[in-house]
Amino acid sequence: MRMKAPRLNITLIAAVTGGLMLGSGSLTAEVSQSEAQRLGGGEITRFGALRAGSDDGVIPAYDGGLPEPPDNVDYGESGDFHPNPFPDDEIRHTVTADNMEQYDEYLTKGTKALLQAYPDTYEINVYPSRRTMAWPEWILDNIEDNATDAELVGGGNGIDGAYGGIPFPILHGSNEEQAQQAMWNHLTSWRGIYVERRSGEVAVETDGDYSMTMSEQELFYNFYNPEGDESTLDNTLFYYLSRTTSPARLAGGAVLIHETLNQVKEPRRAWGYNAGQRRVRRAPNLAYDSPIAAADNLRTADETDLFNGALDKYNWEYRGVQQYYIPYNNYEIAQDGLEYEKILGTKHLNPDLQRWERHRVHVVEANLKDDERHIFSRRVFYIDADSWKVVSVDQYDGRGELWRVSQAMEKSYYEVPTVWTALDVFHDLQSKRYHVQGLDTEEGETLVFTDRVPNKRYFSPQALRRRGRR
Repeated sequence: MRMKAPRLNITLIAAVTGGLMLGSGSLTAEVSQSEAQRLGGGEITRFGALRAGSDDGVIPAYDGGLPEPPDNVDYGESGDFHPNPFPDDEIRHTVTADNMEQYDEYLTKGTKALLQAYPDTYEINVYPSRRTMAWPEWILDNIEDNATDAELVGGGNGIDGAYGGIPFPILHGSNEEQAQQAMWNHLTSWRGIYVERRSGEVAVETDGDYSMTMSEQELFYNFYNPEGDESTLDNTLFYYLSRTTSPARLAGGAVLIHETLNQVKEPRRAWGYNAGQRRVRRAPNLAYDSPIAAADNLRTADETDLFNGALDKYNWEYRGVQQYYIPYNNYEIAQDGLEYEKILGTKHLNPDLQRWERHRVHVVEANLKDDERHIFSRRVFYIDADSWKVVSVDQYDGRGELWRVSQAMEKSYYEVPTVWTALDVFHDLQSKRYHVQGLDTEEGETLVFTDRVPNKRYFSPQALRRRGRR
């Protein structure tokens, strides 16, 4: 990391309705060394979350999370499904369309809309809140360095001065900068070094019918390459490859993405392989609101992982930290051998398999710029304050009507360790259809995390055709 001049002191914590927020609208543009040293102290965790629990005790104080497989589970190796470490937890209460007003302050607009759309079947079971988030020590060390070195560039569309950890554990600067920083924390949040998975995705019709698209995915997170540093990034955040294995009409098709850190300097690099034509072609349109074929137009390119890609189409506003019910510690919906038909309901995921908890979330709003085009005119992101991952999104159409609601079924991958999604669901409130990505319980193996550092030629367009062929 390069050295920088000392910063002026800032106000680290400011109270807001429903919780606490790191930073305020009147902060200076940089974080001082003395403020960064407060990370990991009495008030703030090393990843920038408030350590204390909520005033009413529902959200507990942070005690280190799950940094390794807990003693009460029998866990083998990465790729094994995760036994539920909290099998004795009981439901505290169930929120339905009939009693939702009682819990209104803890329900996002999207959650309320789903309760109202499916009053006879949709409900959320609220369990005790468990702060299971944990990251490796070397990442926490990097975060402390990033706190003073990282900066937004290109009007917030890129970052500089960060490596191997979220760049902005302390949000600072203008309101717009804080919003952009929170989104970059999501984009760079720890998801392991190298990840492999075989999983399915479905678009569920109004009668509950669906057909499965299976694919194999590989992800190398260049930003967390243990053999590199900021100087070796080559403006690349990660390399991603997905190869479709079924149905037969799509089998052999593949997509390759090189995701950039500064997307103004260099937009995302993407290629597609068409098995029928046996040709690799650039895919410059695989971004923003391009529809994903396997999702039957229920997911856009930038909805994968609930949000990815450039920030430049929107004006960003930071709404502070609030407490909401969000999907968390979802082990039961991701158990080995669980049949997909038991997960997929006619209108939505099976509520009995979902676990919801009250947590603190950063709320970020994005409003489409007047001179830009996107199918979503407004988006509201709910970002888990511990893991910095987007866990829910409310998305609005051009008329300003709530259109789509996305949710990530978060859980702790305690062998990594990290909190990440088990599967993602995307609801279309207008068509009454929904899409699910990340189904793997019938595949015999879930995400496999390794420390593999591949030769970059492995993710080259030249190699795409060889691995895409049937």
